[in-house]
Amino acid sequence: MNTTYVDTRSTGSATAYGGVIDAIGGIAAAVIAIVGLTGFHNELMAGIAVIVFGAAMLIQGGTLLSEYAVVMPVVPAAESGDPGLSVMFLAGIGGIVLGVLALVGVAAAPLTSIAVIAYGAALVLSSSSVRHLFALQSTARRMTARSGTEMLAGEMASGSAGLQLLTGLTAIVLGILSVAGARPPILTLAALLILGCTFIMTGSTLSGMVMGFMRQSHTTT
Repeated sequence: MNTTYVDTRSTGSATAYGGVIDAIGGIAAAVIAIVGLTGFHNELMAGIAVIVFGAAMLIQGGTLLSEYAVVMPVVPAAESGDPGLSVMFLAGIGGIVLGVLALVGVAAAPLTSIAVIAYGAALVLSSSSVRHLFALQSTARRMTARSGTEMLAGEMASGSAGLQLLTGLTAIVLGILSVAGARPPILTLAALLILGCTFIMTGSTLSGMVMGFMRQSHTTT
């Protein structure tokens, strides 16, 4: 008798779309940062980019959390969750608040710089979240052999973790230099541009990884 398993979960579809929206948020933050770097209202663009990126971080945290909720009943190792997700939510909410305060004129340069540091720290602490999720998904499906799709997804997840870690550290350094007074708007916008580009990659990786698993079937004889 053949038993076929096909992943058709609506939550998986929601996670995939969440990854797409996350990538779009990264694009928006990067574009706004580029506009600011051209000299058009630096502090205003920095505040808007901080808010947009904070929203994108909340979306990524939500999509990851929804997928963790699916694998937790199946994989005991997932019950402990991922501490990086909590940091993403806190940084996203805090960054949005700081961005709003900057837009209303409350110490715009220091607040946006602090938001960048918080975002960088959140990326560093959550850099392994996508890779951890991939490992849990593989365990949940009890795959005895790695297919081409799974190997590609694993490479994408590993690359995403390394990129996110490096970008987070870069953003922290640029944010600290900005707080210290070294051309705050320029360094803040540069950090937001890097963060936005990173979310384009990580969002696409998350979406592609989930969609690949949704299309994959596992047949056992």
